[in-house]
Amino acid sequence: MRALDALEAQRGHLFPWVPVGLATGIGGYFALPAEPAPYEWMALGMLALVSLAGTLWASERQAPLFLLALLVLCGALLAGARAQMVAAPVLDYRFYGAVSGRIVEVDRSLSDKPRVTLDRVWMEDQAVDRTPERVRVSLHGRQGFTPLLPGRIVMMTAHLSPPPGPSEPGGFSFRRLAWFARLGAVGYTRNPVVALAPAEGGAAQMLSRARNALSAAIRTRIPGDSGAFAAAILTGDRSAISRRTLQALRDSNLAHLLAISGLHMGLLSGFVFAATRFGLALVPPVALRWPVKKIAAGVALPAAAIYLALSGGNVATQRAFVMVAVMLVAVLFDRRALTLRAVALAAVIVLVLRPESLTGPGFQMSFAATAALVAVFGFLRNWPEDRWRPPRWLRPVLAVVISSVVAGLTTAPIAAAHFNQVAQYGLLANLLSVPLMGTVVIPAAVVAAILAPFGLAFPGLEVMRLGIAWILGVAHWVAGLDGATWPVVMPAPAVLPLLALGGVWLILWQGRPRLAGLAPIAAAFILWGVTERPALLIADSGGLIGVLTSQGRVLSKPGGDGFVARSWLENDGDAATQPVAHDRAGLTGAPGMRRAEVAGQGVVQLSGRGWANRLERACGLGWVVTARVVNLPVPSGCVLLDRRALRQTGAIAVYADRHGPRRVSARQIAGTRPWTRVQ
Repeated sequence: MRALDALEAQRGHLFPWVPVGLATGIGGYFALPAEPAPYEWMALGMLALVSLAGTLWASERQAPLFLLALLVLCGALLAGARAQMVAAPVLDYRFYGAVSGRIVEVDRSLSDKPRVTLDRVWMEDQAVDRTPERVRVSLHGRQGFTPLLPGRIVMMTAHLSPPPGPSEPGGFSFRRLAWFARLGAVGYTRNPVVALAPAEGGAAQMLSRARNALSAAIRTRIPGDSGAFAAAILTGDRSAISRRTLQALRDSNLAHLLAISGLHMGLLSGFVFAATRFGLALVPPVALRWPVKKIAAGVALPAAAIYLALSGGNVATQRAFVMVAVMLVAVLFDRRALTLRAVALAAVIVLVLRPESLTGPGFQMSFAATAALVAVFGFLRNWPEDRWRPPRWLRPVLAVVISSVVAGLTTAPIAAAHFNQVAQYGLLANLLSVPLMGTVVIPAAVVAAILAPFGLAFPGLEVMRLGIAWILGVAHWVAGLDGATWPVVMPAPAVLPLLALGGVWLILWQGRPRLAGLAPIAAAFILWGVTERPALLIADSGGLIGVLTSQGRVLSKPGGDGFVARSWLENDGDAATQPVAHDRAGLTGAPGMRRAEVAGQGVVQLSGRGWANRLERACGLGWVVTARVVNLPVPSGCVLLDRRALRQTGAIAVYADRHGPRRVSARQIAGTRPWTRVQ
């Protein structure tokens, strides 16, 4: 009864819990060890109907409990339906041959090479029903003079593979991300891309070409990294930014300025809204007779939609547009724009359309920061009149400081969990840069866009260039400070859900019991602090092993499997490079036969020429790991982890328990899901 009494006291404040219920169900679906069978889905559907009946016919005190159960079940059903709706063929072997398709996206890979995503894919000697719907190919070598225009049909000779699994058990799953993007294969080509047909004239392709043309024009008028930054925030094209500048932005916690997200969409629509409202207010007859505020919202909404289209409309930008649109529509209906209800409604729309976005850092950080800011400024808005208030001239400065502190503190744990580092001086960098984005860069971009049809965009672009130059200068300065970044260990799976539970409770629950939200937050940080890292990691290629020592993880080779090596070190909270990690003590033996010991168990990695001659001896020393496919007789009792076996298990982690080594595979952790089928 006490629980029902407490719930009764929350009446009028329950709507913001709707996305929490949906998110709980979605998160539960992704945490399942296996995809539910058809009869299990039917059971969930029946439970949802029972919960719906309870919501409609239970007493007012009990109905919220039934509604919460309904939302959780609907979240799981939504996520499952979405996983089936996006189902598309996935390549199940290594392919080399001719590939053709239509370019739908052009960007750059982690190795800073041009990269194209193709649809309408044709693959040599591949059945149509087994051909991936989309493939992504990095372009290495000399590429000739074929312009990479969206809509153009191209052909190449490419090496393609299935989307890779996690670099370690429980690590980031690119395979799941690729599944929801309908990306069935990734790879590279070293041969020039050949154009088979001119770019098509569809609306989407024409818009993509317009974006490319706008990006090129901006970079022509604003040279260097400043122009590349301007193109990134206006068109979403980040391909021209140098690796040095990109790393400086990351190390100073300013990389979020590159992603067209809630900040940019809010600044642009806010500037258009304020400028329109102020301009109309200058005309007394209009200001007295017309609903100026609603007109301003009506102008800002299409401006945000145009920005969405020009920026490429990726998932983060769509999410930002939904948030802004909800707030502007609230203004049109005489509702307060910045409320927890508006944030909750935006979250519901995003979760219904793309349930998988819940697992990404973009959704988590943007909604966490927005909800925290709305809650804090709502508290300050109700500040008692008899208490100290800052003078008017100081309030804008305090608003910027409070916004940066609140957003920084809210998003820092999420960013650290996903990216394994904390920018020590991120608050300083944001205080020196974010105000300039809102007062100089974005307004100058809007002015340039308005004047561009008249050939007068230069003043706006020049002001924009100066503002961006300051931001990039701050990024390089902060990134160069001693201790600019602090490596962080990858947290246990329960850490982020506990942080979310505590944060949501603190923000949404009304009254003094909201302080109970501090308990799961404290538990999350304690759990994070005692996170155990694997004593041994084995890459799914068999070509790299890493042993944890008192000096850090020692890697079996100084180069190769670079992405996996970097992921392992980052997840350890280790800032060392692969060559440095290779030089550490911890592995013995010659280069072709490296040996380690974990909890009394020997592990030997075989590589190089003559590996077959060393196989029997290696089996006598412990488990054998090799990147080869072993078709030779293996001594009885020998544990062999060759490429064939690792293809089934994925990467392997070994923990040193009291009873000996405990082996865990990526396949075990990921479970049997549509995106984890054995390749």
